[in-house]
Amino acid sequence: MTPNSDEIVITGLGAVTPVGMDAPSTWDALCAGRSGITTIDAFDPTGLPTRIAGQVRGFDPLTVMSQKQVRRSARFSQLAVSAAVECAADAGLLAESDTAEGTDGVDGTDHLAHVDPTRVGVVLNTAVGAMGEIADATRTFEGRGWRGLRSSFVPSVIPNMAACHVAIRLGAHGPVTAGALACASGNAALIDAVGMIRSGAADVVIAGGTDASIVPLMFGGLAMMGALSTRNDEPAAASRPFDADRDGFVYGEGAVTFVVESLSHARQRGAHVYARYLGGALTCDAFHVTAPDPDAAYAAAAIRGALDDAHRAPSDVDYICAHGTSTKANDRSETKAIHAALGPAARSVAISSPKSMTGHLIGAAGALSVLVACLAIRDGVVPPTINLTTPDPECDLDYVPGTSRTMTVDSALVNAFGFGGQNCVVALGR
Repeated sequence: MTPNSDEIVITGLGAVTPVGMDAPSTWDALCAGRSGITTIDAFDPTGLPTRIAGQVRGFDPLTVMSQKQVRRSARFSQLAVSAAVECAADAGLLAESDTAEGTDGVDGTDHLAHVDPTRVGVVLNTAVGAMGEIADATRTFEGRGWRGLRSSFVPSVIPNMAACHVAIRLGAHGPVTAGALACASGNAALIDAVGMIRSGAADVVIAGGTDASIVPLMFGGLAMMGALSTRNDEPAAASRPFDADRDGFVYGEGAVTFVVESLSHARQRGAHVYARYLGGALTCDAFHVTAPDPDAAYAAAAIRGALDDAHRAPSDVDYICAHGTSTKANDRSETKAIHAALGPAARSVAISSPKSMTGHLIGAAGALSVLVACLAIRDGVVPPTINLTTPDPECDLDYVPGTSRTMTVDSALVNAFGFGGQNCVVALGR
């Protein structure tokens, strides 16, 4: 492998979210401030304290997978394949004749075009994965014994299967990995993808995050923690990052992916470029399994680390796509981290949280924020933080309340902070 010191760029985007079945519709909804949070119909939530979520509605996995593949895969994998096919097509990596019809996923049919498939990698991270499928199989096992289980149960639920289904669907034969960094998983995939390219292990990497666990077990567990909003009568108003009246986060599902490659490789094949990867950093609070460190020292260190890696000063940052979960502790600690890392420049940065509209997509949340930053750079528009009507006095920065803002975005930061104190920040530029 020959190390690659070229600049790294993002050339394709794909998404399946509570506000859109693809990247363009997701972006349009976010810029318009439309909420995708509704009453749960994926299961009967009667009796649970929280009965709302950011669901992906109307998704048909048969548009990108065969019936056999659908039977053998979990929802988090199906969402990931859909987003990955979209981002690969957007980046010009697919043959025009490519369709899902007739594929069985067994022979590894190569759907990639214009690139060497042995040089295409996949990094598809997840935080939770297939909790619903595991819960269903557990009930089956308890009721009918082991003979009641599907033969595909185990390979459908292990965490690397979303990445492997993407590789199978596209015929990507380079390095394929899956990681779990809780809610920082999605943008951490970008750092891993950059590492693959810089090491010479791959020329192109399809990266991102996916999660789909809107199931009773998850909502029961989070209810015991008191983590979720219970604003059941006002679903669209429930996720309200940085607002004084927020009462918890809203759980969501989705998948977001992006194509990562070197600038020279992108130019060689005539690809369009959304944004440049400037830098990234990972730190850990090492403080608590769920609560962020109230001092925010290591979240701030991740922001500073990303800026240092990008060779940028705090005053260079135009926009921050915030983690912004709508919990008291997280929003306050993130605000404190931004203050500590940027100093006086924090007051002049536009900051917003897409979770106000989608809910928290967990393993896909950071990847959605990467998409938002890329398109904010491209279009010169920053989506809003909706439902921010009464600012928390401890959240005293410019969180772009209510409506989107037209502005030049030359450089952006993407924050993601997860359970266990996992902090990941990436910097993107025009």
